[in-house]
Amino acid sequence: MSAAEVYAGIDIGGTTTQVLLCTPDLSVLDRAEVPTPAAAGGHAMMGAALDALRLLLTRGYGRLLGVGVGAAGVVDTGTGRIVVASDSFHDWSGYPVTATIGAALDVPAYLDNDVNAFLRGEVACGAGAGEPDLLGIALGTGVGGALWLDGALYEGPNGAAGEIGHVPGFGELPCTCGGRGHLETLASGRSIATRYAERTGRDATARDVADAAGRGDPDAIAVYDAAAAGIARAALVTAGVLDVTTVVVGGGVSRAWSLLEPAIRRALTAEPPVSGRPVRLLHARLGSDAVALGAASLARTELAADRTGMASAS
Repeated sequence: MSAAEVYAGIDIGGTTTQVLLCTPDLSVLDRAEVPTPAAAGGHAMMGAALDALRLLLTRGYGRLLGVGVGAAGVVDTGTGRIVVASDSFHDWSGYPVTATIGAALDVPAYLDNDVNAFLRGEVACGAGAGEPDLLGIALGTGVGGALWLDGALYEGPNGAAGEIGHVPGFGELPCTCGGRGHLETLASGRSIATRYAERTGRDATARDVADAAGRGDPDAIAVYDAAAAGIARAALVTAGVLDVTTVVVGGGVSRAWSLLEPAIRRALTAEPPVSGRPVRLLHARLGSDAVALGAASLARTELAADRTGMASAS
């Protein structure tokens, strides 16, 4: 493969859209970040992403081979459409993401859920590199999960495999999804802020709560300890059901790793998996690049599979 061939990865988030241009080995050549015009609708969102990508392509890095996209919500990877999106995204459900990119740039495009893309990125070139079996947990505004089994992403028959953030058994608090007792009620950024406000009457962001815990605030420490205990429980449930004992944790909330890691490890030590094999706890390495790199990795993988299929057919 020529060194003058590149892949693009796009991470469409609720606030910003990040675009990376990568070499075939996923080294980042260039990047752009633009506001996501979520309230303006799907055409505006894709227009912003495409404009950013076109700008990068004008800098002469090479021929674009394919584009991968990671997007929040439920997606149909087969049709390349958004199935369900939150209310913050106007006119996004049903949007033909890959067809729009293909028509605009005349290259193959591929779509995945953002948490799946996060895990793809960490496996391709992050904390999970070389791991055949892995649970990924993304702690952001909500809590997402994804599974990597036998060296490949496992989506399940209904596309919801690994969604540990919305499994009951983590208390009785109401969740944003309409359920109760989900991990998201303890470990998301939104929930950390809510739990702290319930204890203290003070409004704060998850980062504010982390700062307060660092200063010894007992209420802030208790909130993060509860989040850590929930994460440990999620890891242990996965280990018991699937015998997957490696977990990579990322997302914005995981920036408070110095608070989370010791408490997670204490909980894991207190109740090890039934297999007797300890859970390996990994902190994600790619930061805000994870989703876009995972999307680029998806494009690389799918294009390689397409080439193999064509070669076999001939």
